[in-house]
Amino acid sequence: MKLKIAVLAGDGIGPEIMEQGVAVMSAVARKFGHDVEYREAICGAHAIDVVGDPFPEETFKTCMESDAVLFAAVGDPKYDNDPASKVRPEQGLLAMRKKLGLYANIRPIETFDCLVHKSPLKDEIVSGADFICIRELTGGMYFGPKKEEQDEAFDTNLYSRAEVERILRVGYKYALARKKHLTVVDKANVLASSRLWRRVAMEIMKEYPEVTTDFMFVDNASMRMIQEPRFFDVIVTENTFGDILTDEASCITGSMGLLPSASTGEHTPVFEPVHGSWPQGKGLNIANPLAQILSVAMLYEYFGLNEEGKLIRQAVQASLDANVRTPEIQAEGGAKYGTREVGAWIVDYILR
Repeated sequence: MKLKIAVLAGDGIGPEIMEQGVAVMSAVARKFGHDVEYREAICGAHAIDVVGDPFPEETFKTCMESDAVLFAAVGDPKYDNDPASKVRPEQGLLAMRKKLGLYANIRPIETFDCLVHKSPLKDEIVSGADFICIRELTGGMYFGPKKEEQDEAFDTNLYSRAEVERILRVGYKYALARKKHLTVVDKANVLASSRLWRRVAMEIMKEYPEVTTDFMFVDNASMRMIQEPRFFDVIVTENTFGDILTDEASCITGSMGLLPSASTGEHTPVFEPVHGSWPQGKGLNIANPLAQILSVAMLYEYFGLNEEGKLIRQAVQASLDANVRTPEIQAEGGAKYGTREVGAWIVDYILR
């Protein structure tokens, strides 16, 4: 297969983990005889520094002309610490999602047996947890009408029936392919937007009688995710709730550095780790590249190349079993490996 991949490394540790993601993608392409063309583009703080725009038109054009986008992370303290800044790196990420029509964010949460002890939760709680969070990505407070003045501000949690219906159907598609259990997370006892979500979900669920559908308020869901993560199979929720819940879910796996994601919709899909740019780790060769590498697995699988994705997952599992890990997940007394060393080990495993 021939693939054109837009590569958006972004800020902070982004370039370091992206280097390993591209290396793994190239190794798999070589192994299976695929032709992958990479097209680099700027975004985030890097793009602001260069052209004053966190998602320049040229970057958008590159994304639209590609089969998929491999993205790393954006964010920089010089913008985070300046409340008066009118242009921020994260605006580039939101613009990419909006302009590419990426309304469905798919975040799998899966534990690794050799790492359950790294979770702050008890082993018996997290062991065997395996579910997917599907987050609506282009609506809600992040995109609704806003006002920000010196003494007053608001964000509008705006959703339409069409937006809710299309993301619910994505959720049901995944539930049908898994354990046929869908949990709709909302706050319908307080929020009008959530009552729309629930009304639409109660209509659509009748079309999927083979799927068990339940409803859960977001506060209860956040507690249940920690108390009993194995209860969940597929979660579908709105933008803000999804952002918070999926970060919380990283406690189950033991590290945000293990969580990949895919964003799909109307145009070019984007594959990225769920973590941020971690500027404090920039240039130190300590960032965990596994979420970026597992995002490459999701990219291959999106195009039906399941054997390729399976090999990447096997390589990641093998690296963990061999204690080839970055510092935050390394076993006590284990050898020291950095971003580059972990990536190189996985590439070598793939090419053997």
